[in-house]
Amino acid sequence: MTTIIIEDEKPSARLLQRKLQKLAIETSTMLHSVEEAINWFQDNPHPDLIFLDIQLSDGLSFEIFDVIDIKSAIIFTTAYDEYALRAFKLNSIDYLLKPIDEDDLEAAVNKFKSRQPKSESMSLDLEMIKKMLVSPDAKNYKKRFTIKTGQYLKMINIEEVECFYSENKGTYLHTLDNRDYLLEGTLEQLETELDPKDFFRVSRKFIVPMKTIKDIVVYSNSRLKLILPTYKEDEVIVSRERVNDFKNWIG
Repeated sequence: MTTIIIEDEKPSARLLQRKLQKLAIETSTMLHSVEEAINWFQDNPHPDLIFLDIQLSDGLSFEIFDVIDIKSAIIFTTAYDEYALRAFKLNSIDYLLKPIDEDDLEAAVNKFKSRQPKSESMSLDLEMIKKMLVSPDAKNYKKRFTIKTGQYLKMINIEEVECFYSENKGTYLHTLDNRDYLLEGTLEQLETELDPKDFFRVSRKFIVPMKTIKDIVVYSNSRLKLILPTYKEDEVIVSRERVNDFKNWIG
């Protein structure tokens, strides 16, 4: 069985490759963009199975199908929420939610082995997903926060955020200019509103953006300590159970 991975981020592709190796499946090729995939398909025989990320570095992976008539079976990988996935699960192609669970991956592979999707069904599914992704209902992540300060409303763009943290049952936004603002809701709610490519929940107390991490220090009990530009009130520690996912996130 020939298998390839088309995945936006190289670390994620390598992680998926290792998980597939545990299932005795070798991937012959890893591609990372629409352009790279189109060029590859024009010069190579189509594989039996493709693991396909929906969002690639230069656009949606559906653009590949506008140029190439793909004959392979496809298992999509996506960071989109479970609501959309639940609808697509009714169709013949599998969809794996990132981070990919190994049991879900094995079930998807077994489904492929027992029942390869027909090309007509595959085309229908692609159109359904494409409509969902380009519709107003597609996932939109937070770009700014509107915060009440006294009698005024202050707008803070996502680029100004150094970290989010919880303290005394409150949720706070800490900015790069070393100021703190109380937010409504919890870190759990906030986590679903932030782009997982840019933000990571390092512990029960902290969510940090990748761009504000100045240094990473090896800490006790197999944990990591993060150094941020201005936040000094408490140590920002990556909890032990999240260290591996954190390392994969930063690549």
